[in-house]
Amino acid sequence: MMRQTFHRYILSCIGPGGVSQSLSGGRTPSRWVSGTHRQDMMARGLPKKMDLAGVKNVILVASGKGGVGKSTVATNLAISLSKRCSVGLLDADVFGPSLPLMMNLSGTPETNHQNLILPLLNYNVKCMSMGFLVDPGNPVVWRGLMVMQAIRKLLRGVRWGPLDVLVIDMPPGTGDTQLSITQETNVTGVVLVTTPQKVAIADCIKGAEMFSKVGAPILGMVHNMSYYTCPGCGSRHHIFGGGVLEEKIAGTAASVNILGHLPLQPDISDDCDHGTPSVIVNPEISEIFDGIVEGIIGSLDLTERSP
Repeated sequence: MMRQTFHRYILSCIGPGGVSQSLSGGRTPSRWVSGTHRQDMMARGLPKKMDLAGVKNVILVASGKGGVGKSTVATNLAISLSKRCSVGLLDADVFGPSLPLMMNLSGTPETNHQNLILPLLNYNVKCMSMGFLVDPGNPVVWRGLMVMQAIRKLLRGVRWGPLDVLVIDMPPGTGDTQLSITQETNVTGVVLVTTPQKVAIADCIKGAEMFSKVGAPILGMVHNMSYYTCPGCGSRHHIFGGGVLEEKIAGTAASVNILGHLPLQPDISDDCDHGTPSVIVNPEISEIFDGIVEGIIGSLDLTERSP
């Protein structure tokens, strides 16, 4: 029932024309708008940034490139943060939600008397994902406007608070979702994720440039698959290319604090696939993420607030 209700909500936001309206939102295309009306639209400016009800800090885990381990970093970071404060985790990838699998959660969320969705809970982290609201196995085939309405619902239609930190696992790229969240929500900071390959670093730099332009502070970068430790001799090998990451990003918007280096370990992906993120079962990875948390905790507002 919740899934049908959510889908009806999205369609109601689009209008009577349904999905076909999502290219223009049911309005006259901009090239046909009169000069006076266009000036009036521009005068309204960008959307006003607003806090999320009951949420003190919002951290985005992002990169310009897909497949670099953002979801792995986001889930482990959220669990590690939960040792220090109250934490929520939002899977903002509408087309490829991975949170249900990685956090070992399933089922349809309930709503309260205010019609707010109640997040599911595991590992002391409140969780929400499109994966809970659509039929498993069915692709989400939506145009841009429907995606934006879904993101707004997941942000402001969920009973997140009271919460110290909401970690948002961002989709890849620098498109509608990134712009909507950063333009409509007060973002505390961004944690960038990259792998050693030049193409991944190049796209990560582009992502950093985008966040810089919209005024979202970069908290630091996580270097995933940074090295491989030989189980026989214990020596480290740079499977995907050597070189110091700091040198590769010097002089760019991504030239920020390197929060941590994660090893290339099959166990890390296996742990997530089995719904037990590595910080739960792997002391080495837990220690690395504790260090990452230590690197960003000073940027967060964790003070008590008056009711």
